[in-house]
Amino acid sequence: MEKITRIGMDTSKSAFQLHGVAENEQPILRKKLRRRHVLEFFAQAAPTKIGMEACGGAHYWVRQLEALGHDVVLLPPQYVKPYVMRGKNDAADAEAICEAMSRPKMRFVPVKSVEQQAAQMLLGVRNGLLRRRTQVSNAIRGHAAEFGIVEALGLSQIEPILAQIAADSTLPALAKQMFVMLSGQYRHADAQIREIEAQLTAFHRSSEQSRRLAEVPTIGPITASALSIKVTNPKAFRSGRDFAAWLGLTPKDHSTAGKLKLGVITRAGDEMLRSLLITGATAVIQQVTRKKGQASPWLQGLLKRKPAKLAAVALANKTARIAWKLMVSGERYHPLQATAEPLHRAGPCAARREGSAQGSALRRNTSTTGAAMGVTA
Repeated sequence: MEKITRIGMDTSKSAFQLHGVAENEQPILRKKLRRRHVLEFFAQAAPTKIGMEACGGAHYWVRQLEALGHDVVLLPPQYVKPYVMRGKNDAADAEAICEAMSRPKMRFVPVKSVEQQAAQMLLGVRNGLLRRRTQVSNAIRGHAAEFGIVEALGLSQIEPILAQIAADSTLPALAKQMFVMLSGQYRHADAQIREIEAQLTAFHRSSEQSRRLAEVPTIGPITASALSIKVTNPKAFRSGRDFAAWLGLTPKDHSTAGKLKLGVITRAGDEMLRSLLITGATAVIQQVTRKKGQASPWLQGLLKRKPAKLAAVALANKTARIAWKLMVSGERYHPLQATAEPLHRAGPCAARREGSAQGSALRRNTSTTGAAMGVTA
């Protein structure tokens, strides 16, 4: 039997489809396995290169197969899809994975350790609890408004609303009972969020990289911890712009016939990190507009020309590039260099506004390292 050079494996909850090819690129293995037979099959197979789509459970299988001596890679699903010839089934997907992993320019996903997966789970649980707390607080406000109880915006006003409800003798007993149930859910979610944030703070204090990232004005402890946890291999990105593109902070490119046409930001990549960076940039811009902070000449000029929301996305783009430089070089952020940078090298400039307030376009910038980024050894 010919030697298998690589195997594409399409995974699922219980069924695993294999597609293997020989050195002449001819398929010599088409096999479907049940979950309980996967490790048994590969334990008996000669060491070979295996490719899988990066999805739920994929990192677990990489660790298991690498322990058996195989070379395993993870491919982004969107890069595999163009190689699906026709139709959509497990066999076609496995064949597409096998073909895509052979391409010389294919990009692969770094494999996570169990510790990295646990840390990312911490961030995911926090995001879910934040959404739940917001949902319950909005429900409390909406039902309270139906009984004429209205307070200012903000989570700090939820407890005063609940106090007014408890003291209002005109409310029906059934309504008060429902408010007690909602208040219990709100307080429980809030307490769990505080517990998780305490764990993130402890991680931030113990991580030298996270502490360095927090020195950047738009990055706080939560964002610094999230960057340290989720960006497992910053050197996988060739430049700061590639990192910003991975976060979805660069414009869509629709250029043709030598004409440069940039659209809105792609919003590809990691939604959580993009949201945190834009939130931090928005906070900095709010302080600048209220005359409570000192902005760089680049940011001052941008705010004079563009809306605040568009400027926040541009600042988040620049911050992402700075963060990438700090992570790959081990350098520290130098605020004096960042403030003194020339305007024509100061980072991504904002393009025209398209569509909604969030339809921002950022023009390319080639200055992503060194003194122009405000970093020093």
